[in-house]
Amino acid sequence: MYFYRIMTQKIYRAIGVMSGTSLDGIDLAYVKFISNKVYEFEILEAETLKYSEYWKETLQTAFTKNKGNYSDLSVEYGHYLGHKIKAFTEKNNIQNIDFVASHGHTIFHRPERGFTLQIGDGKSIAKITGHKVICDFRSQDVKLGGQGAPLVPVGDALLFSDYDYCLNLGGFSNISFNETGIRKAYDICPVNIVLNALVKPLGLDYDDGGKLAAKGQLNKQLLSDLNGLNFYNSTNPKSLGYEFVVEVINPILKAYKLPVVDLLRTFTEHIAQQIASKLQTKGQVLVTGGGAYNTYLITRLKALCECKIIIPSNKIIDFKEALIFAFLGLRRLENKVNCLKSVTGASKDHVSGEVWG
Repeated sequence: MYFYRIMTQKIYRAIGVMSGTSLDGIDLAYVKFISNKVYEFEILEAETLKYSEYWKETLQTAFTKNKGNYSDLSVEYGHYLGHKIKAFTEKNNIQNIDFVASHGHTIFHRPERGFTLQIGDGKSIAKITGHKVICDFRSQDVKLGGQGAPLVPVGDALLFSDYDYCLNLGGFSNISFNETGIRKAYDICPVNIVLNALVKPLGLDYDDGGKLAAKGQLNKQLLSDLNGLNFYNSTNPKSLGYEFVVEVINPILKAYKLPVVDLLRTFTEHIAQQIASKLQTKGQVLVTGGGAYNTYLITRLKALCECKIIIPSNKIIDFKEALIFAFLGLRRLENKVNCLKSVTGASKDHVSGEVWG
């Protein structure tokens, strides 16, 4: 439990819902917040619900198969989330809920073209759960000229300020930090969205602890091609979506026709090098997301940077993003800024999120 001294307080209880691009599952976190000018929080209950094969396939292929029919899919997925949230509350006998805050699942993310889409209809979730729902945190930012991502840095700044860097290793890696008093953040590179796909033909969901990658041989030319991609030289703010993997990363990996272990080894090194290049000071780095369990990746990262790498409790590793989306919902209800122009590149700081129920 992380806490900060406060003089007066108001208590909220909320459920944060997160679905990442790596399709590991739906993260649900029941969180207690004590709110004033600073915040205290406690994750009371949390669970990751694995996707069925139907939903894995549906979500993974939606951006190519469902052109023009995303409203129906959003409602269907909203019903799915609503029933999962309701079952979670009943299983854990959760009675007191002020709101549900849902990230949704990203289908498209093309802010440079002026659009982003996270499905998971808030009206459907509200109807099934019987609770107020806050969702669609990204669209307004894109309309204001921003990337619509990353959104987590507000929570990093207000809930995890003891760390110099907050690094998330999910489907993509992203980093958040203060620079001359201004919060900065951006996506770095793909992580689990690529590593998990590489081991899928082996009948595995992921490379446990990076053990397969550790057995592979490094291909220096492939590593050079990956590190030379234009995205890594572009200026911030910037963010990544599934399209980048499909259109840029996958064709490069397929062209090399290497054994899976060699692809894993080389791409893991690529990840570690890209992240290490962004850690310019000797500060403390809080590492969360599924990649925090990839022992080989963490070992390579430690070897390449001078920072102190902090691996927190499993609850924080697994549910920090769900926690922070609950926090974004709280900020929305408080009518306080939850989206930073210094992070997304929008024309102004703003209060984002649609409210249903």
